[in-house]
Parts: sequence; structure tokens; C-alpha cells
Amino acid sequence: MEQARVFLALKKEEEEGVSQLTVIPHRRGVQSFFEGFSLRNVQVDRIEPGFIACTFKVPPRLTDATGNLSSGAIATIVDAIGGAAIVADGLPLKATLNMAITYLSNAKANDELEIITRTMGHKGALSGASVIVSKKITGDLIATCQLSCFGKVLSKI
Repeated sequence: MEQARVFLALKKEEEEGVSQLTVIPHRRGVQSFFEGFSLRNVQVDRIEPGFIACTFKVPPRLTDATGNLSSGAIATIVDAIGGAAIVADGLPLKATLNMAITYLSNAKANDELEIITRTMGHKGALSGASVIVSKKITGDLIATCQLSCFGKVLSKI
């Protein structure tokens, strides 16, 4: 345990760099830097109750060291668009409880992707959505995701 603590400890110059960071707390209803950074290139092509179709051109800023779209960027995109499908079904915004993402192949910078999202159903405060990310030209699957979300139930009064 001590070895891990020593390994993870910040060096003097790292401590100074971190101490100069300004961290602004996230406010409800205001898009975070991270969301804007990841979702800036998403274009909604079609939206219906419980269904959203989008296109996304992979920007170089979201690629990893090997030039592939990073798994974290994929997770952010499917979480946001999956949640948006639930809202498109007429329900309030919900928090994601669980995401099961299967990464099937890679996307490179400037690849154009298609993102299809459908709600799978609602039961009380729980909702489910399914997201498929594929290359627009070839149809090759990049990732699939199933989301479970929880939120307030609207009163019928």
C-alpha cells in the first residue's frame, strides 16, 4: 500500500501546477466543459418520440495516442444521446445508473459516424435506452450501448 501511495504522490512542480487550476462547480442547466468538448460535432438528423438519429464527424481532439476515437469519448456521447432519447419520449432528464458498452471496432479522426438511439421502455422512475454507433459509409459497428436511467416520476395530478 505504501508503494502505491508513493507512486501516486504528486511531485513539487505538479503540486504547484494543480494548485493554480480554477475549478468551477457544475451548475444545473449549464453545459459542462467536458460535454461541450465531446459533443460539439454531433448533428441531430432526425428526432421522434423515443428515437434520435445523429451524425458525428470524429474530431482529432477526441482521438487517443493510436489515432482512434477514445473509449471515454464514445461513453460520453452514448450517455448524452441515450438520455436525450428518453427526454424525446416526453420524460424529464434522468441520471444514468448503468451503461453496458460493447466496443466492436475503431473509428479514426474525420470518420463520419451514425448514432441511432431508441428507448427500450419505462417502468416507474426507470427508463432504458439502446444506442448503436456505426460508420456512416460502411455500416461497420463501432459500439453498442444499453443504458439504465433513473429520475423523478411526473405527477399525474
